[in-house]
Amino acid sequence: MPVFKGAGVAIITPMKENEEVNYTKLEELINKQIDAGTDAIIIVGTTGEGSTLSMEEHRCTIKKAVEFVHGRIPVVAGTGSNCTKTAIQLTKEAEEDGADAALIVTPYYNKSTQEGLYRHYAMIADETSLPIIMYNVPGRTGTNILPETVARLIRDKENIVGVKDATANMAQSSKMMYLTDGKMDLYSGEDGLVVPLLSIGAIGVISVVSNVLPTEVHDMCQAWFDGDSEKAATMQRRLIPMVDALFCEVNPIPVKNAMNMMGLEVGPLRAPLYDLSPEHSEYMKGVLKDYKLI
Repeated sequence: MPVFKGAGVAIITPMKENEEVNYTKLEELINKQIDAGTDAIIIVGTTGEGSTLSMEEHRCTIKKAVEFVHGRIPVVAGTGSNCTKTAIQLTKEAEEDGADAALIVTPYYNKSTQEGLYRHYAMIADETSLPIIMYNVPGRTGTNILPETVARLIRDKENIVGVKDATANMAQSSKMMYLTDGKMDLYSGEDGLVVPLLSIGAIGVISVVSNVLPTEVHDMCQAWFDGDSEKAATMQRRLIPMVDALFCEVNPIPVKNAMNMMGLEVGPLRAPLYDLSPEHSEYMKGVLKDYKLI
């Protein structure tokens, strides 16, 4: 059984004006997502500003998410680090606190070899019983886990179950599915390529867009699963202006600004991230108006 199938939201971490994590608002956002049909909550990942949370905040936010979801849908915890020992600690804590799976980004900055990447994930897998979804986003990490390494890990470690693919490289994604004989859970990490990846065997998306259009992203995936590829493709095309807007600056700057414009009061970003430029702010308002979100 996959961890989830369909639309998982890479949920933002709301902050108070003093930049403390706003757990009351997090509960509200989680309930809104579940009511809108979202299939999984992905907590403290890239969009959730996990890299600027303290170890204590990181653990508490995962624990609170598990509490707020209360078993209704899976909770996938971002537990990656460029230090293998730290990733093991974060993953073990997430398991203790009730997460259903771990999303583990490739080590950043270190620029591991493929053997180093294999050993990194293998060591983590040996220390937890949680299902592990590897997260490949070379544009942010400077490291690309190649299909051959993915296939080796899927073969050797039973609890390494899949990949969040944010490479925007369809040929690489196809080769990864070929080398695993389709026996891995592929999730799109690109909101603009969900349906193309579904067409080669992906089972869902870990979505930034779901923060603002959760029903639409869920329904797009469901249309594909229901066999209506034409409807799914049409819905994918309709999302492109929102995808472009939400990635006009580095994620999660645009999505957090968009949610504040929508009146959701999710608070500020933590440095070194800052608000949208005035030009992009006006652009975002126009897109939100086009989608009737403001």
